Amino acid sequence: MRAGAPLRRGEVLLQERVAFLSSRRAYPHRPGSVDVRETHMAWLFFAGPWVYKLKKPATDPLRDGRQLLAREWLCREEVRLNRRLAGDVYRGVAPLCRTPAGGFTLQGKGEAVDWLVVMARLPADLMLDRCLEQDAATPAAIDRVADRLIGFYQRLPPDPISPERYIRQFRREQAINREVLCDSRFSLPQAPRAGALALVDRVLLHGQALLAERARTGRIVEGHGDLRPEHVCLASCPVVIDCLEFNADLRRVDPFDELVYLGLECEQQGAAWVGEQLLQRAIRGLHDQPDPRLLVFYRAYRACLRARLVLARLDERGPGEWARWHALACRYLQLVDPTVTPVRKAGP
Repeated sequence: MRAGAPLRRGEVLLQERVAFLSSRRAYPHRPGSVDVRETHMAWLFFAGPWVYKLKKPATDPLRDGRQLLAREWLCREEVRLNRRLAGDVYRGVAPLCRTPAGGFTLQGKGEAVDWLVVMARLPADLMLDRCLEQDAATPAAIDRVADRLIGFYQRLPPDPISPERYIRQFRREQAINREVLCDSRFSLPQAPRAGALALVDRVLLHGQALLAERARTGRIVEGHGDLRPEHVCLASCPVVIDCLEFNADLRRVDPFDELVYLGLECEQQGAAWVGEQLLQRAIRGLHDQPDPRLLVFYRAYRACLRARLVLARLDERGPGEWARWHALACRYLQLVDPTVTPVRKAGP
């Protein structure tokens, strides 16, 4: 079943699970209320000081959660990977069990029919996206985030990915970017779309040495994979959640690729200064000075990728939301300066 598809015969149990977890009676600590939020691939149940995440039994090109064992594995991977940057925020995995009477319980008694990630609830007003909206993010807070990420990257061993495979990943994703962004259904403005795609293409055609050197010199690590403002909590000791758990290839990144990505997302919210501060602090902290042309490439590539992901999910949005999400995809592409030339084609 793909995400967002209607339930078919035999899948009523899924509806029952969501209904049970939406009730305060489901939880041993009896919260005053339960706030339910649906995402692309999960339901989140905010129950007092805790958050329970139920993964959808859905499939897409990168993830297949249709089987119970697969969802259990995804839950355990999410906890394992996120404890690297979020510590004890990720409390563990809990089974949702079917009782002999036909109901459900989170007490671990009965047959497990699903699994949930259990997290401590973070203060919403300290999430970076919220702070940017309220103009409450400070340079000192961003320095603390940078230092947290620098320490994280320093502890990670180099990933043994070959230069060829590293480049091949970008080529594969760029081919999908082009297919989606050029789809006539989306009617994207031609100039920013063509400029962003061409900038990425130039590096993949004529500047492969920039990428190859990063893999050859051990700069690629198994990082976070989805470093966005809504995943960063500006606590006194910053916390980063929602690591991309379902695909190791997408976590194999250059730290500066991830930092450029976070900076791009902050700029999209009107805070371009955050990305520049992150990069300058990381250059000093990681003792690494990436070629500026490489940073231009990462920025353009991430803008194309984010625009593609927004567009690819437009069919899941309500009719009234289509214009807003289409505008967001356009905005990502407009953040790329097409006049920047990271590499030039060699002369004859």
